[in-house]
Amino acid sequence: MPVVTDPYQPGTPCWIDLMASDQQAALDFYRDLFGWQGEVGPAEFGGYAVCTLNGRPVAGIMARSAPEGQPLPPVGWTTYLASDDADATSSAITGAGGTVLYEPMDVGTIGRMLVAADPTGAVFGVWQAMDFIGAGVVNEPGALVWNELNTADTEAAGRFCHKALGLRPATIQGMDGYFSLNVGDRTVGGMQAVPGYLAGGTPSHWMTYFSVDDTDSTVDALVKAGGSVVQPPFDMQSGRMAVVRDPQGALFAVIQAPEAQLPDSA
Repeated sequence: MPVVTDPYQPGTPCWIDLMASDQQAALDFYRDLFGWQGEVGPAEFGGYAVCTLNGRPVAGIMARSAPEGQPLPPVGWTTYLASDDADATSSAITGAGGTVLYEPMDVGTIGRMLVAADPTGAVFGVWQAMDFIGAGVVNEPGALVWNELNTADTEAAGRFCHKALGLRPATIQGMDGYFSLNVGDRTVGGMQAVPGYLAGGTPSHWMTYFSVDDTDSTVDALVKAGGSVVQPPFDMQSGRMAVVRDPQGALFAVIQAPEAQLPDSA
């Protein structure tokens, strides 16, 4: 079901957010592309905007910021994985060879979070839900449908995911070099080596996929709005997809693929 009301199982991608150079421009772009509604949030939360689709939270958008004297983080989407205990997950991350970039912190009464990188450099977030479970809608046009770890070393990344996050990698029949990431017996994401079409030494990263009604028309609209195409629309086992960048350079994928499923709840 696309609507999510129950907490996500630990290890499951549960939220995504975008760090943008121009927050309002990003809000306008994704409103026009996916039909999201959102506005700059309260100052006490850094203006963080929770965007909604049909009245349900779908993604966050914030302006880039950094502590004084520190470089600004890159523009991009971040995948958050659910946790029952962010502090315990933080310890597991460091114990498995990862790096905690932002230590666990409370976000009002809605949850507790951290940001980390795996041993191959892929950055991700961890979300311990309190009042806010994360995405309230998935697997429908305009919403999150898949999260994929593109990594320089699938073996090292897979070991880390299993030890630190409880994500078990498994091979997929007919998809050489592609791995599912599983929580128990449920597939919640994917993993592969960084694809060759991401030229120029693209580092390890988590890719965000959005479901769309029509991949080609979505890509056309994105280009008209100032975005760019990394991998033009192509047919694959799971449907028709494309890899693109928004006008500020954030990388993501779109897919017209009813078969690609992100589990909707715990």
